[in-house]
Amino acid sequence: MKIVVTGSLGHISKPLLEELVQKGHSVTVISSNPERKKDIQALGGTAAIGTMEDVDFLTTTFKGADLVYLMEALGAGSFFDQNLDYMTVISKIANNYKQAVEDSGVKRVVHLSSIGAHTDKGNGMLAFHYKVENILKQLPDDVSIKFMRPVGFYNNMFAFIPTIKTQNAIIQNYGGNDKDAWVSPLDIAAVIAEEIEKPFGGPKDSFGSREIRYIASDEVSPNEIAKILGEAIGKPDLKWLEIPDEQILNGMKVAGMNPEIAKGLVEMNAGRRSGVLFEDYNRHKPTLGKVKLKDFAKEFASVFNSK
Repeated sequence: MKIVVTGSLGHISKPLLEELVQKGHSVTVISSNPERKKDIQALGGTAAIGTMEDVDFLTTTFKGADLVYLMEALGAGSFFDQNLDYMTVISKIANNYKQAVEDSGVKRVVHLSSIGAHTDKGNGMLAFHYKVENILKQLPDDVSIKFMRPVGFYNNMFAFIPTIKTQNAIIQNYGGNDKDAWVSPLDIAAVIAEEIEKPFGGPKDSFGSREIRYIASDEVSPNEIAKILGEAIGKPDLKWLEIPDEQILNGMKVAGMNPEIAKGLVEMNAGRRSGVLFEDYNRHKPTLGKVKLKDFAKEFASVFNSK
């Protein structure tokens, strides 16, 4: 198949490209960075250099493709951009995708969404995934869409490193012994590659063929995370401390984070605490992937020791 992949050579798109090429597909990778061209080509892909903000570029790139894989991303450092309206930016990208899919004639879409996309309430920053899904659901009924909803990425745990270094603790506004689901980008890429090759046109709803699949690698509690990561970095006494929402929000603002993004992140994690974030996941639990937290802990330790 001729497949277009967005996301440049990110944590998911790179292993996805490698797997699709290995399976014999012709893959075009969209990147905004011209320096990525040679790296994409070295992995067997074709580079299309342009941005998600350019509808004409997207339409031209999508034209003739059998399938497009779509994801939205904010640029590096955007969490600290005081002027960023992330909901408006992400919605614009989603509308650009919608227009480009319609204008190019593509009939099959795989979209990277997220846990929490089932609602626009109680999920904080993840509400933008709900909005994006509903924008894409406005595509004509003859466009089949598979929404991939991964849980929290293991990579997000790298944000725990500063307080581990300074206070020998992971500090968040949720905690305890209730299990959360986490995922490796490698398992996300594997599921997306699998769904790309499976038939499209699943159960119909009022929007036509729209399918949803959750993706997770492991289910562990905050206290278990502290134990596993602590052992990996040589700090077996590492603790997970839960602090009030307001306290962690103030800390983020003092660190210079965009206030709306900080508020969204705190509300997102409060959604873990309340159960809102996982309510639909728990109704549609997936088979867990291969990469367990203990596997990721080795990578975590390597990054921790390099800082």
